[in-house]
Amino acid sequence: MKKTLAGLAAALSLGLCAGAPASAAAPAGAPALPQNITMVVPFPPGGSNDVFARVLAEKLSDRLSVPVIVENRPGAGGAIGAEYVSRAARDGSVLMLSSSTLTTNAAVQTNLKYDVVRSFAPVAMLARSPMALVVGKDSPYRSVADLLAAGRKDPGKLTYGSAGVGSVNQMASEIMAGGAQTSFTHVPYKGMSPALNDLAGGRVDFVIGSFASVASLLKGGRLRVLAVTSPGRSQFYPDLPAIGESVPGYSVELWWGVLAPQGAPAPLVERLNQEIRAIVTDDKMRAMFAEESAVPATLTVPQFADLVRADAGKWKQVAEERHISAQ
Repeated sequence: MKKTLAGLAAALSLGLCAGAPASAAAPAGAPALPQNITMVVPFPPGGSNDVFARVLAEKLSDRLSVPVIVENRPGAGGAIGAEYVSRAARDGSVLMLSSSTLTTNAAVQTNLKYDVVRSFAPVAMLARSPMALVVGKDSPYRSVADLLAAGRKDPGKLTYGSAGVGSVNQMASEIMAGGAQTSFTHVPYKGMSPALNDLAGGRVDFVIGSFASVASLLKGGRLRVLAVTSPGRSQFYPDLPAIGESVPGYSVELWWGVLAPQGAPAPLVERLNQEIRAIVTDDKMRAMFAEESAVPATLTVPQFADLVRADAGKWKQVAEERHISAQ
């Protein structure tokens, strides 16, 4: 089984890159860099966002010859850290490494003090990954078709767990229900661990979660994977069908990326994008992404901005159509 993300996180200290060695001087005409950079992670230490941020910070510090320090500001599904970054200095000294949770959370939270599109300048996307549709080992459902047939027979009877209202787990499940023209009953939890434990115990019928979150229970034989959420089959699990094979057009992928406060200097954002795009394809980052069954992404600044905008609109529409609200 792959190394755990938590284990990788433990191997990296908070000040990992404060004393990074200098690299080659920036080319003439390059945008001015801040004296140091804080990379905010709006989630607790140990998860994929945190682990990716620490390795990225180390490598970015090497390339820029500027200390890059990771700072965790968790809470409210990532909203506390995101609000902090939205109000930070617009000189590139504060960045945020977040995931697609940024856009799903914004779709259901009506009291956020920032706008997910207008308050941030997307810098660079790091990677994308499918999630897994999993059931308990004793579940009668052996395929997506089995699960959906049961859902159509008795809408609302089947239950699914998630990390909370507005989580990508809930959104991915609701898109599947909508595409299959049925409904499931949502059971929100305070995090994925209790949701997956209840799934393994037979108290909910299915969960859509990241491969990293379900790995230990899969290894222990307490869960089974029915399908992946990507548009097609995953290169990591080519034998697993995609949900889209049963629900045409279905596609949900996790993504991770770096954003700055809106108004950050465009030349600096472009410089950071170029550096990060070079970093994410090196062997160490590829290995990190493989821990999450993810592949590196090398989007330009406009391409990443388009993705964030499209995601925000997509999840808002899903929330409205499926009547999802945090209130």
